[in-house]
Amino acid sequence: MSEVIVELKGVSKWYPGAEDRKVLQGIDLAVHSGERFSVVGPSGCGKSTLLNILGTLDSPSEGQVIFGGRDLQGASEKELAALRSEDVGFIFQLHHLLPQCSALENVLVPTLARSDRPKGAELSERAERLLKRMGLGEHMESRPAQLSGGERQRVAVVRALINQPRMILADEPTGALDEANAGKLMDLLIELNEEESVALVLVTHDLGLAKRVGDVKELQEGKLGS
Repeated sequence: MSEVIVELKGVSKWYPGAEDRKVLQGIDLAVHSGERFSVVGPSGCGKSTLLNILGTLDSPSEGQVIFGGRDLQGASEKELAALRSEDVGFIFQLHHLLPQCSALENVLVPTLARSDRPKGAELSERAERLLKRMGLGEHMESRPAQLSGGERQRVAVVRALINQPRMILADEPTGALDEANAGKLMDLLIELNEEESVALVLVTHDLGLAKRVGDVKELQEGKLGS
């Protein structure tokens, strides 16, 4: 049986002054190694909140988040940051690349936070290998402004993979791309899931895109269906 990476038990989320409107209500969810699924639902239904709690960027108002068998209640921000840098790769709708850095430098940024940072040469070799695999071998020294939208998003995917995470969390990753580039990016994410056993959780409002990933879970009125 595949290993459970992160598990939510009875997770609810609301914001100050809005306790009567729970964004998430009693969510139970486990993400296993090598698994992939999509979460769909209308805009504002809490999809990104769910993804942020899975990735420890946000915490629940009630319930448990268990990561790698450890209950994260009471974990320090330093501990959570270390967990994210080593085990989670984030891909957002907007690439958030640093404009002053080259594609290669942008990919290497997440490695700076690792406590067990490998040697620079080893990291650079992995970054270059991944960029070439993404068809970006000729753009390693290019800055974001010199790249197309699809190329920038592919750089962001490599950045998410550089620390060899156990799980990729993708929040509307194709939202800013045209149909052709969106298709290529999805092919790539599915390929990585199958080849490297990286868990993939994709949030989208596009049901067609969600079905390409495989299993689809619907978030509606704060509750997660299957």
